[in-house]
Amino acid sequence: MVTLKAGTRPPWVGLGAAVWVQIASGNAYNFPLYSHSLKSVLGFNQHQLTMLGVANDVGENTGLLPGIACNKFPPWSILLIGSFACFFGYGVLWLALSRTIQSMPYWLLWLALCVATNSSAWLSTAVLVTNMRNFPLSRGTVAGILKGYGGISAAVFTAIYSMLLHSSSSKLLMFLALGVPVLCFLVMYFVKACAPASGEDSSENGHFLFIQAVLITLSLYILITTILDHTLHLSAPISYTLPVIMFVLLMAPFAIPIKMTLCRTMTRKSGMLDRSIVSSDNLIQVEASADKTEPFLKTSSSAQILGSFQESDETSEAANMLLAEGEGAVKKKRKPKRGEDFRFSEAIIKADFWLLFFVYFVGVGSGVTVLNNLAQIGIAQGVQDTTVLLSLFSFCNFVGRLGGGTISEHFVS
Repeated sequence: MVTLKAGTRPPWVGLGAAVWVQIASGNAYNFPLYSHSLKSVLGFNQHQLTMLGVANDVGENTGLLPGIACNKFPPWSILLIGSFACFFGYGVLWLALSRTIQSMPYWLLWLALCVATNSSAWLSTAVLVTNMRNFPLSRGTVAGILKGYGGISAAVFTAIYSMLLHSSSSKLLMFLALGVPVLCFLVMYFVKACAPASGEDSSENGHFLFIQAVLITLSLYILITTILDHTLHLSAPISYTLPVIMFVLLMAPFAIPIKMTLCRTMTRKSGMLDRSIVSSDNLIQVEASADKTEPFLKTSSSAQILGSFQESDETSEAANMLLAEGEGAVKKKRKPKRGEDFRFSEAIIKADFWLLFFVYFVGVGSGVTVLNNLAQIGIAQGVQDTTVLLSLFSFCNFVGRLGGGTISEHFVS
């Protein structure tokens, strides 16, 4: 049994930590940043590079095992598996690209890339499932926000690649092999199952709007700064300052639990003052009414007695029904309806499941095909630096993800 931490703040703390994990889970989108280096340094032809793109897609979209594990193990263990997959997979790629190990077999690189990008499935599944359980009344909004951060992650990595790593593919692979696991270790404590948000908080919609506004601001900021860095060739101090502002925007969701903490402290102080005033008033009222007497016994009406008998009969009938169900005499079993939780065996026999699978296959498949060949498309058009193209791709990906979650929550709920 998972111990749930009660309160209004823990779900928002987990959502803020999930934002960083979602950014880290977009590591598979970085393939266009180092694919050309793999081709030139390791001497691969276009067919071999295309097959590596297939490994990138297979690893990223193989999420059945993480989904099953999420129902059996705590979120921190899922994040731990994803961290190790990222470390070993990208570590092998870095050893090959930096020529630390000479003549590494092609099949090992294919397998390493598959393992590396499969880490994104583990990381994304852990935070998505956990936060959708923590916000059961706002699943569409939460999914849209987290998937939006996952979509903009390519632009975040592009900004780090161009401004901090000086467009070095080997440094990028080292950053993915070490930076992503370290980030997961730092935030995995906060990604946990909490007491679900009841939706009674009137400021909840305002909090979601704040995160969405910050997300839109972040995406526009990264896109503009990437274009400016590419066209104006900014100086080193400016290039190091721009990512700092980006990190501050990524920390913005933590402002919600901080605000809750501060407001709760102020409310507690004012509540203690109100209770002291009320207690003094009650003391005066008790002293004023001390001379009044009441009988020790009160007569009960026949209606009250009859009502108590009726309630006891209904209680005993409900208890007998529950006892019969527990002993197996009465069995109540029905199939889940649309909008409820399905088991895997129950979902695959539904037409809705295969319709969603077909739409996802067609929609995501076309985008993944463009992403894998984005570097080659840019080079064919005379663009050697693909950072701007990847930032544009990431921005459009973000708009679709965030919009899809917001629109579905508006029409479905």
